[in-house]
Amino acid sequence: MSATSEKKIVINKRLKGLPREALEKLSQTELIDKVVQLEAYNFQLRNLLQKKLTEQDKNDEEYAVLFGKESEERVSKETKVSSKTQKQRKFDWSSAHKRHVLLKITYFGWDYQGFACQEDSNDTIESNLFRALSRTCLIESRATSNYHRCGRTDKEVSAFCQVISIDLRSKHPPETQLDPSALSTEIDYCGLLNRVLPKNIQCVAWMPLRNPVYSARFDCVSRSYRYYFPKGDLDISAMQDACVLLVRHADFRNFCKMDVHNGVTNYMRNLQSARVQACGENQSKTGYDMYYLEIQANAFLWHQIRCIMAVLLLVGQRKEQPSVISKLLDVETNPCKPQYTPAIGLPLNLFRCDFRDKTTRSINHPIDGNVNDDAMDVATEETEPSDAAAYSEERDLTNWIYSEENLQKLIENTQCEWTQFSVKSTMIRNVLQQLESLLEENFKPKEKVQAQVILLQDSVKPRQYQPLLERKRCESLENRIEHFVKKQRLIVKDETETA
Repeated sequence: MSATSEKKIVINKRLKGLPREALEKLSQTELIDKVVQLEAYNFQLRNLLQKKLTEQDKNDEEYAVLFGKESEERVSKETKVSSKTQKQRKFDWSSAHKRHVLLKITYFGWDYQGFACQEDSNDTIESNLFRALSRTCLIESRATSNYHRCGRTDKEVSAFCQVISIDLRSKHPPETQLDPSALSTEIDYCGLLNRVLPKNIQCVAWMPLRNPVYSARFDCVSRSYRYYFPKGDLDISAMQDACVLLVRHADFRNFCKMDVHNGVTNYMRNLQSARVQACGENQSKTGYDMYYLEIQANAFLWHQIRCIMAVLLLVGQRKEQPSVISKLLDVETNPCKPQYTPAIGLPLNLFRCDFRDKTTRSINHPIDGNVNDDAMDVATEETEPSDAAAYSEERDLTNWIYSEENLQKLIENTQCEWTQFSVKSTMIRNVLQQLESLLEENFKPKEKVQAQVILLQDSVKPRQYQPLLERKRCESLENRIEHFVKKQRLIVKDETETA
C-alpha cells in the first residue's frame, strides 16, 4: 500500500484511432486488417442497437441508416409527409448569441436506463434532454455546448435537483445579458424545453452565470440524496445510531462498488451528514409508515449510498450491530469488502446540490477537460466580504429564475403522477388490510407478517444469516490496481512525473 500511495495511478488514455501520419505508414495488408476489424465492431454495435432501441427510436433519422431499406423507406415516407419541415431554413448559428447557465432538472428515473448517455441505449435522461435542446435550437451540438452535469444517477434513480451547466442560445449580446431587462425578456428556457420533454423529465428553473467556465460538476461542494423506505420490522433507533458513525472523512471502499478500471483509486470521501427521518408527522405506528435516509457528502462513489443503505437495513433488522459501520470503515483491519448486494436503486433521489459562489477553475480551462473525479473533493474556502454589494458583483452565481406558469404546469403534471400511484397504493393497501384480517381471524398468528423491506434487499433470502465480517471477501484494491496495470488499462506514474 505504501508503494502505491507514493505514486499516482491514471488511466492509460490510448488513442481510439491512429493519426493520419501513422495510418500512412501501414502496409496494404495492415490497412485491410484494420478495416475488417472496424466493420466487425460496427456489426456488433448495430446488433446491440437493434436489440436495445425501441421502435420509436428506430424511426429517428439518425438511426435509419443502421436498419436497412425498410427503415429508410419509412423515414423517406415520413419526410415526404413532412415536406414543410424539410423546406424550413437551417438555423444560422454564426449570428447567434450564447449565455452560460445552470439548469435545474427534475425527473422520475424508474422508466429510464440512468441519467448519462449510453452507447447501447437511447432510453436515458440525458438522451432525452439533448434531443429537446437540439430540437428547440438552444444548442448547436453537445460537443460545443460547454456541458457538465452535477450527478450521474443510475438506472431507476430519480432526481428533484439535478443541475447541469451549459451554453444556451440567447436573445441578447454578452455585454447586456445580466441586465434586468435582458433577463425579463430572455428566452423561456424551461417552458420551451418542457413542451418537448417527456412529462417525467422537466426543467424547473435556470440561472445566468457570470463565468463561462463555471461547472455544475466541479463547482458543486455538496450533494444530498434521499433513500425512501417503509418501516416494516426495522429498528429505526439502531439505524439512527449507525448513521452517526458514518459522518466522517474516511475511506469508503467497503461501502461502494470499486471502479478501479476507470481510474478511481482514491476512496476517501467527506460524508458531511447522515440521518434517518420519518416522511411525515402523521405516523400510523405500523410497518407501512414511510421513512427516508438523507445523506450529504462532497462527492459519492459508485453505488455508495445503495451499499450504505444495504448495511443500514441489516442493522435495522437486528442482524448487525451499529458498530459494524466503524469496523467496515477501518480499512487497515478490513481492507477487503465483504460480499453483499447493494439496496435497489428505485427509492433513491438526488434531492439537493450546493454550489460555491465562485469557481475554482481558470478562464482558459478546457471545456471538456479530462479531469479526475477527485476534483470534486476540493474544499471550499469561505471569505468574509467587506462590502456586500462588491462581493455580489464578484460572485459567479446569480439567482434562480422561475416562471409562475411553468411551476403551475409542473405541479399539475406531478399531481397527475401522484394520483396514479396514490390510487394504486390505496388499492393495494385495502387488499392487504383484508388479507391481514383473514389471517388474524382464521389463524391468530403469534407475529404479524412484516415483509415490506424485502424488496429493497435485492438478493436471495438465506436460510441462515451469515454476519458481514464472516463472509467471503472481494478482491483487495491493491490486487485490482495490479490487475489493471498488467492489462495496461492503468499506468503508475511518479508524483514528480505528473507535477
